Amino acid sequence: MLVIIIGAYLQSAIGFGLAIATAPVLYFLSPDYVPAPITMVAVGLSLTNAWHYRQDLSLKGLSHAILGRIPGTLAGGALLWYINAQQLSLLIGLTVLAAVAVSLLPVRIEPTPKRLAWAGFFSGLFGTSSGIGGPPMALLLQHQAANVIRANLAAFFLVSSLMSLAVQGASGYLTWHHVQLTWPLIPASFVGYWLAKRTNHLIAKHQLRMMSLVLCCVSGGAAVVGYVLMATS
Repeated sequence: MLVIIIGAYLQSAIGFGLAIATAPVLYFLSPDYVPAPITMVAVGLSLTNAWHYRQDLSLKGLSHAILGRIPGTLAGGALLWYINAQQLSLLIGLTVLAAVAVSLLPVRIEPTPKRLAWAGFFSGLFGTSSGIGGPPMALLLQHQAANVIRANLAAFFLVSSLMSLAVQGASGYLTWHHVQLTWPLIPASFVGYWLAKRTNHLIAKHQLRMMSLVLCCVSGGAAVVGYVLMATS
């Protein structure tokens, strides 16, 4: 629950970060937490943030990303059929570290319809297979106004998370057991949301971003190390 509070705080403050911050840690506690429980938490949190920032939504631009998300979600579901728990740990770690590296690139990428579609595809691929689908979209939207980023990412994550849950269910990664694991995490996500709304003004955006990147590096690196340890044991 503490891990979810931290992840929900990051997502509510900067627009994404729930899965990046939580997936590697929760995977160590139990592989069953990834990807379905994190995705279910993302549904509730995304709905809350989308409603809060509804005045800044731009559904026209998101339509291309959602269309790209559909084949990406199917590809992510297919990937779940072919990887085992150790490989999933490696995928989570590498996805997190790649997201950090990309977010540090000194380039400005404009969110054109084609780029949004590709971002949606890769968001679906990684979001469905590992629960971490935020970085591709966050990269494209990172230079827009803060509330626009939060609103559009929240709306996109809401739709895309529901897609992922449907495919995860068909792949056997969403069962009643996963639902039971998720129940205690839902209130924790709203605690993180509540804290973010009351402390956003106390922390500069660039400071929070750097803190989140450090956290992501630690959690992603730990997942890769975990894979190496499991592979050699």
